[in-house]
Amino acid sequence: MRKIIHIDMDCFYAAIEERENPSLRGRPLAVAGSSRRGVLTTANYEARKYGCRSAMPVFKALELCPALTLVPVRFDLYRSESARIRAIFGRFTEVIEPLSLDEAYLDVSHLRSAGAAVAREIRAQIREETGLTASAGISSNKLISKIASDWNKPDGQFEVKPEAIPSFVAALPVGRLWGVGGKMRARLAALGVETCADLQKLDRIELARRFGKWGVELWHLCRGIDESPVTPDRTRKSLSSETTFSENVRVLPGLIGPMRAMIEGLAEDLAAKHADRVIRSLVVKLKFADFARTTAERAWHTLDVAVFGELLEEAWRRGDNRSVRLLGVGVRFEDPRANEQLEFFG
Repeated sequence: MRKIIHIDMDCFYAAIEERENPSLRGRPLAVAGSSRRGVLTTANYEARKYGCRSAMPVFKALELCPALTLVPVRFDLYRSESARIRAIFGRFTEVIEPLSLDEAYLDVSHLRSAGAAVAREIRAQIREETGLTASAGISSNKLISKIASDWNKPDGQFEVKPEAIPSFVAALPVGRLWGVGGKMRARLAALGVETCADLQKLDRIELARRFGKWGVELWHLCRGIDESPVTPDRTRKSLSSETTFSENVRVLPGLIGPMRAMIEGLAEDLAAKHADRVIRSLVVKLKFADFARTTAERAWHTLDVAVFGELLEEAWRRGDNRSVRLLGVGVRFEDPRANEQLEFFG
């Protein structure tokens, strides 16, 4: 039986800033860009009480919490602390899959100690050596471990034993599953599905008919089934979002609203989990009614709605007035490993 631990640092960037400057403790604090047009990279728990969250525009956060203290990002410091924490992980296992600077999966199946005991020791060493706290989820697969790591935050852990997975996952809102965002929650709610138990009532064929391959994946996830291995040295090369329209879009202006919404979602994902990565370029993808597709790309280091708009127009012109069935927006990251071919949108 596998023993998978998901370690998630508590408000990592903000916690480091509080450690470096103890006078910040107990005050609403956010790590953010240098201007009011930027977004929050993270917010501490005091700030979250006011509704401040990652990827929120700075001006909005200040409206919610006028007393919010803003500090600039210091990625060199955060990377250094992340490396120290990664070294602690390495004392227990070589099978480590980093998700970002502040979270990772660890496969400790080879250890004789119970997974919960290993997680406690890892968290204790992190606290002792860095002064920072971490939370952990422990289970037999990655899906459940990641959900469980959020259960007793901050500075806690939660274990879901294999025999408890069915009851644990059945009670979960479907939004806790990988890939189920706001739009998918709305589509499921229209079917009367709010929890994983509700979703389990739909058979695999019905889910596949409604959602394609993703429906088959949902059938597994809502039952807590996840066979994906912990993959060491995982380096994400790109981040993207796609939407397939229920009806083909026949005019360019009809793509602008969906594109802006997707860029907002992309910004949230970047700020929450990939704020340390350097953007190399922006990409727009279109798939036309005849299933032909094209991508337009430009070297650019920040998310810029105007640049995305220009790329959209460029891709649209290639369609020769064909209607569009799919729109994608994304970024490529600078890859720390040279001469490696980057892939985008699979």
